[in-house]
Amino acid sequence: MTQELITISPIDGREVVRRAYASETQIAQALANAQSAQPAWHALGVQERGRLVSAAVDRFVEARDEIARAITIQMGRPLRYTPGEVAGFEARARHMIAIADEALAPIPAPPQAGFNRYISREPIGVALTIAPWNYPLLTAVNSIVPALMAGNTVILKHSDQTPLCAELIERAFRDAGLPKGVFQYVHASHEIVQRMIRAPEIGYVSFTGSVRGGRNVEESAAGRFIGVGLELGGNDPAYVRADAKIEHAVETLVDGAFFNSGQSCCGIQRIYVAKPLYDEFIERAEALTRAYVLGNPLHADTTLGPVVRTRAAAEIRGIIAEAVSAGAQNMIDPSHFKEASESSPYVAPALLTRVNHHMRIMNDECFGPVVGIMPVDNDEEAIALMNDSPYGLTAAVFTQDEDAALRIGRQVRTGTFFMNRCDYLDPALAWTGVKNTGRGVSLSAVGYEQLTQAKSFHLRSV
Repeated sequence: MTQELITISPIDGREVVRRAYASETQIAQALANAQSAQPAWHALGVQERGRLVSAAVDRFVEARDEIARAITIQMGRPLRYTPGEVAGFEARARHMIAIADEALAPIPAPPQAGFNRYISREPIGVALTIAPWNYPLLTAVNSIVPALMAGNTVILKHSDQTPLCAELIERAFRDAGLPKGVFQYVHASHEIVQRMIRAPEIGYVSFTGSVRGGRNVEESAAGRFIGVGLELGGNDPAYVRADAKIEHAVETLVDGAFFNSGQSCCGIQRIYVAKPLYDEFIERAEALTRAYVLGNPLHADTTLGPVVRTRAAAEIRGIIAEAVSAGAQNMIDPSHFKEASESSPYVAPALLTRVNHHMRIMNDECFGPVVGIMPVDNDEEAIALMNDSPYGLTAAVFTQDEDAALRIGRQVRTGTFFMNRCDYLDPALAWTGVKNTGRGVSLSAVGYEQLTQAKSFHLRSV
């Protein structure tokens, strides 16, 4: 069994991080430290926990440039964009801190003479966050900060592709003065993580990743009766109605499809366009796509970086080739992007027309800069196609008619429904999904419910 992780940068194939995996003894110590620290952490109260977690966010944001560069080097997103993920981490963290007092407040029962009745929200104990590489800060903060604010202790296991992110988060919490054991990270193999999930100290698991990975988490937690939050990806659709502002729709959706080289669970992968707008939409989308600059993400002019690794690029190219062989047309000539290469992680963006729902691009997740576009006759056809997917993370409609958007949104099976935007997460709203996207909720006041245990107090005066 491999005893260490090695992170290979997709920029140039060089090794950028090497770390030993935690031993069984180290894992046992981390679990013990988290469990022993939790009661005192909870006893501090929401206000003091908020002060310490806020101080950690301050420390983290102060290191913005260092963190942004670490993200770029490890997973390849252009450096012009990675500071935005630090800002997103801060925004989500500060929102969850701000609402914690109200979200965690006891729930009073209706008054009854001679009785004091209420429901308190108690911490579950130790939370394990398993975070992926594609948005290494944003996926982690969704559970880390609310878990801590709720009085839990947290152990973070980050992807082997982005281990520096775990270390930098831990450094900020340590520098802010959090007590020992309240927040820890471990670098661990899949086998060790599965054993951690089975450990009696763990009371909740938050996992963001693939459907296969989510199944492994559920299987490891089976019979333990603990909470499991799973965010497992998407095949997210958008519908451009005939009354849409087409320039806005094209700009928003092309960015929603290709930002982060398409490596976003809530990125746009399927676009349905009302027939009167279809030709103009394709023409505008082609022009905008050709304006991307594919190249070294450390260069200031690069707007599209490599995907995470060469074998992922090969899978993406295979999905494109499969669609084309089945009748699809790629409106973008890959040779326009000089850095694109069959033997590298640099993938040219693809706009696929003449697609159908028998093609993988339209019915399964493709984690790359590829989008399929279909014309539709009406709202009913668009709704049926949007729902024809095993996933359900987000969906979007572009229209100037809010009533129509609400009518469509109520019929689309999804976790978040947008009007005139996409590929976005609002920390004041519940982040959740349906079907193979998983189960559970993070962020918003509702997100605190998974990280706490209801406890009823029924007090009678005699």
